[in-house]
Amino acid sequence: MRILGIDPGLNITGYGVIETIDNSVRLLEAGVVRTKARRSMPERLLELHEGLTEVVTAHQPHVMALEQLYSHYERPRTAILMGHARGVICLCAGQAGIDVKSFEPTKVKKLMTGNGRAPKHQIQLAVKIQLNLTTLPEPADVADALAIALCGHHESRIGIGLTNFNL
Repeated sequence: MRILGIDPGLNITGYGVIETIDNSVRLLEAGVVRTKARRSMPERLLELHEGLTEVVTAHQPHVMALEQLYSHYERPRTAILMGHARGVICLCAGQAGIDVKSFEPTKVKKLMTGNGRAPKHQIQLAVKIQLNLTTLPEPADVADALAIALCGHHESRIGIGLTNFNL
């Protein structure tokens, strides 16, 4: 099974594609889709859609594992911008007929490290170990996307009660 993990953002969206066979997991591709900050919102959302569509077309994932939207009371604008990006990501999945599994950030951190408030470095280290990588995944957006994909893998094996959006 191929799982596409996504760490959504309007400026930078991290992605990671893993393939699972039985209990083994291997990395197929990871990277970021960047949008140009000086462009209009519609242009940036189109850039994001085109970039993710390329990844979906190239790897034909069976499932998309996506970070759930959250909001900090001090930064509601960030949540709104993330919501725009997340909507485009869900559209991309819907157009490709891919199921979307949604993960709370604290649950991803807890599953990966045992600590729901783990710092970025611990997530990077956990991903490096679980995927048997030679270096830490960079940038942190990629590590987060791979952690989300790995959670999708673990969920498919043991069922940890994630939200499933049937698009």
